[in-house]
Amino acid sequence: MYNVTSYMKAVSCKDAPSLHYPWQCAEGGDDRSTFISGGYMKHNLLAAGAALVLAASFTGCSKGSSGSSSSAASAKKSIRVFNIKVEIDSQLKDFAKAYEEKTGVHVDIESSGGGADNQGILKGYKASDNMPDIFVFEGPGHFAVWHNDMIALDDEEWAKDTAAAYSDNGHVYGFPYAVEGYGMAYNADLLAKAGIDPATLTSYAGYKAAFEKLDSMKTALGIDSVVSMTAGVAAGMTWVTGTHNFGVYLSAGLPQGDEHIVNDALEGKVDRARLTDFADYVKLLFDYSNQNILLTGNYDQQLQAFEDGKAVFLHQGNWVDPSLSAAGTSFKMAFAPHAFSKSQTIDGIQVGAPSWWAVYKDGNVEEAKKFLNEFALSDAGRDARINKMSLISPFASDSAKPASPLSASVADYVSRGKTYPWEQFKMPDGFTQDTLGPIYELLAQNKITTAQFVDMVTASIASVPSLR
Repeated sequence: MYNVTSYMKAVSCKDAPSLHYPWQCAEGGDDRSTFISGGYMKHNLLAAGAALVLAASFTGCSKGSSGSSSSAASAKKSIRVFNIKVEIDSQLKDFAKAYEEKTGVHVDIESSGGGADNQGILKGYKASDNMPDIFVFEGPGHFAVWHNDMIALDDEEWAKDTAAAYSDNGHVYGFPYAVEGYGMAYNADLLAKAGIDPATLTSYAGYKAAFEKLDSMKTALGIDSVVSMTAGVAAGMTWVTGTHNFGVYLSAGLPQGDEHIVNDALEGKVDRARLTDFADYVKLLFDYSNQNILLTGNYDQQLQAFEDGKAVFLHQGNWVDPSLSAAGTSFKMAFAPHAFSKSQTIDGIQVGAPSWWAVYKDGNVEEAKKFLNEFALSDAGRDARINKMSLISPFASDSAKPASPLSASVADYVSRGKTYPWEQFKMPDGFTQDTLGPIYELLAQNKITTAQFVDMVTASIASVPSLR
């Protein structure tokens, strides 16, 4: 199984930035691509839009359908890739086009992300006999759903070049296209102007003191809020709270290899003292956030506040680097840890493979495997991943260093061994977003106290064994 310790031993920091920018559209072109996202959408529009996109996908792209675009693709060898990093959609399509020119194999890129129900989309494709040849899963919870639809990739050349592949029972099933990191991104220029050393942000007390000082200087600093964060269920942002933020509770501050918190959670138990500290930290983030963005904002609005220098901190990962660059953001920035503890120092950030690509057993298996090897090991693939898509490479043979600031920060933490693994994807399928996400929203809305947050999370965790 992938873990950060083995990754760091096998792969020293070979990083370049990643991003996460969910444009809201559904478009079809000559490559029959579908682009699905839900970041901005209100709940009713998301549901309606998803239904329309799915209906169009099932009827227009199914294996038995006809039409000018599908018939053009079927006239030659082709594969279809389901990608959930919408931010690399255009770059991935460019690589696919170059790959087709080189090999004659047409590669259909279908991108979905933001607030879209990616697992629901895949399940719909499976039900309609329309599965892509390469699809995405996000850890043990999703692997449990899809493992019977995957082929083992043990003998692939790229599998010998990484410690970040997803393995189960001695077999490799997941292709790691990237490694990512997240913490509290900060505007270093604003912290310097306020006289705050980011090195002090390694405990709850350190954050509380910094937030109070920054809040008292809002006019002088020209900011609207200290933090930019979103927690809205209708806006599709529970992946920020229920998934990524809760991942901090599961691993931050623990020694490498210590998995007792996530193992307890899988058995239905919590560390109540740790969870109480964590709840207070979450409330601190919420209290110092722009309340409009927190409660109803989407991904783009969250990012915009940080881009414009209207918030000092951003709760995201290095995947935002290219979006910040595209916006012309020029201030210095880096990551601080999610240091929630009141009793210990937390001086690392969360680093791991965000998801993996799998090969569908009943798809065009051989061509899918060739595509993955080209993407991982060829010069064109390296250039596309590292330079064009700004992804942090999980492959040992890659020596490129990150150029973008947040990915450079991730690389620095990795090189110093200051990382904690992504454990959130070990939870049952849908649990973090669908069960925990709404609890976060209640806390953000001040409809529950931190004590009630702890009680509700504890009760939800108690149900986990029955969901596995």
